Amino acid sequence: MNKILTTATALLFAQVSFNATASETKPVVEVYKSASCGCCKQWIQHLETNGFEVEAHNVSDVSAARQALGMPQQLGACHTAKVENYLVEGHVPAADIRKLLKQKPDALGIAVPGMPPGSPGMESPNPVHYDTLLVGKDGKVKVFSHH
Repeated sequence: MNKILTTATALLFAQVSFNATASETKPVVEVYKSASCGCCKQWIQHLETNGFEVEAHNVSDVSAARQALGMPQQLGACHTAKVENYLVEGHVPAADIRKLLKQKPDALGIAVPGMPPGSPGMESPNPVHYDTLLVGKDGKVKVFSHH
């Protein structure tokens, strides 16, 4: 009798675990990038490795895509992305995107302006310190994370 209960309990637990896993969805990040940019491809790999689903859109003018989405040009990098209701500019670490989605600030999004060596997709033997900036809906920025 105990063996039957143990087996039934194990099967029930396995079913509940399967259902929970099946219902979880990966955050989808839509990336707008140049078809020829290698560091953008590496950043996409970084996101996928860290549990994001990525939909890449090759565009002929990343700056125009950035402007159309509403990210200030002065924060520009080589790609712009959207995740949920936020914009993500540049080589932002996956952990910062997760932090953004968890905290849900009233903001436009986050940005790593330029292409700092050592950021995801810009791996380098000589990394530099850089900040991920929280971009307000008014375009004002403040430090979100320091790396």
